[in-house]
Amino acid sequence: MNLRRLTAAAALTIALAVPFSPPAPAQAAAAAPSVAMATSTAKYKFKNCTAMNKVYRHGVGKKGAKDHTSGKAVKTFKVSTALYKKVIRYRSGLDRDKDGIACEKR
Repeated sequence: MNLRRLTAAAALTIALAVPFSPPAPAQAAAAAPSVAMATSTAKYKFKNCTAMNKVYRHGVGKKGAKDHTSGKAVKTFKVSTALYKKVIRYRSGLDRDKDGIACEKR
């Protein structure tokens, strides 16, 4: 019994004597990319065109896409074929007129 008490008391003394040190910057930096990657993967997930237009003001379109409209054509959309494909794969309704530009807005 005495040995157990002595061992517990010694462990407590050692635990109190060792100061707490925060994780090294290298460990914090190693954890940061996973957080950044988690947010970067959601850049193409939009519930509707209103949500997309908050990020991409005039929509996203494929390279070489032309706006199908009877009025003034939209030319100020973000040109990125890869991003357009991801957006449409996630929610195909964002390009209702199938002109290669999702959520075009003047």
